[in-house]
Amino acid sequence: MIKKMLFFLFLLLQLSAFSQYKPLSEKATVSVFTCGRGNQLYSTFGHTAIRIKDTENDLDVVYNYGTFDFKTENFYLKFVKGDLQYFINATSYEDFVYEYQMENREVVEQTLNLSLVKKQKLFELLTNSLTSDENHYTYKFIDRNCTTKVVDKINESVGKPFLKKVDDTSISYRQLFYPYFDNYFWYKLGINIIFGAKTDAKAQKLFLPVELMNSLDKAVVDGTLFVIKREILVKGNKLESNFSFVNSIYFIALLLLFLVIIKNRVLYFSYLFILGILGLFFCLVGLYSLHQELLWNYNALLFNPLFVFFPFINGKWFKNIVVFSLFSLLIYILILIGKPHLYLMIPFILSNGFILFRFLKDYKKTFKK
Repeated sequence: MIKKMLFFLFLLLQLSAFSQYKPLSEKATVSVFTCGRGNQLYSTFGHTAIRIKDTENDLDVVYNYGTFDFKTENFYLKFVKGDLQYFINATSYEDFVYEYQMENREVVEQTLNLSLVKKQKLFELLTNSLTSDENHYTYKFIDRNCTTKVVDKINESVGKPFLKKVDDTSISYRQLFYPYFDNYFWYKLGINIIFGAKTDAKAQKLFLPVELMNSLDKAVVDGTLFVIKREILVKGNKLESNFSFVNSIYFIALLLLFLVIIKNRVLYFSYLFILGILGLFFCLVGLYSLHQELLWNYNALLFNPLFVFFPFINGKWFKNIVVFSLFSLLIYILILIGKPHLYLMIPFILSNGFILFRFLKDYKKTFKK
């Protein structure tokens, strides 16, 4: 770790001095790396980086806008709030590729068709990001990440916002990232529960690494293709998709089926109370977090905050909350029609509906004083 830090400091000083006093040579090349998905949640969508190579000046550097520090004070609170700081770093080509070789993650390199003047400008923009206040930026899942930062720098170096999304813009953001969690049921469930209405908007933002790669392939500048060479540097392995019962919707469905058929009042109240706590979190986190993806979370209609009152009330108040909760559940079902995560929510919809209807049927003889 100390060795890497010393190397980074040396590289930083070298790049700063180089960009100020010595121009790139005619042999300099600029390329974009698109890295495959990893097994960790933060690497689910892959990664984007920029390489600048100049053999004439013994320069081969990869710029990476996707770095963060797990040791950041109050890391998870900052992540939820939306003010977690990501930063750019620079590393040697060999070290960057070696890391992905060790993780068996694909690395695709696209060499860009840039004039020497624009290469120099991009190089100076990236170096300035390393040595100025731009070094850190506030991460946003859709609006500001390792891919969007690369798009911004390329557009700025070319002099116009020419990079545009070529993939399907008629689908929602939720539909777009949904397949990325096919092998990770619990991630898929958690992401779809905590994300709100913004992710149901049309996915027009160019923010995923693979989409940038596709856009670069089809980009044209001044009548010529922007990518002059494409090469797979690391083949990588596809993520395994071995079935696991515990890591599937069937596990949740079985648990909830067991819950409803045993007809235990304490378990019903405990289950709904936990869902109510989750609903309160969904409602309140929007007031705390700067992540727009967490705002207006209609999943609070399913994980109803009013559920927290069930263990403590009876009589007419109990019945009123049951009726209101059933009405909320109906609205929720209507909202979910046509959305990709409907099937994920079906076990919760059915179990909640069963319990609430049972409460409505039995409240007079069971709960009313």
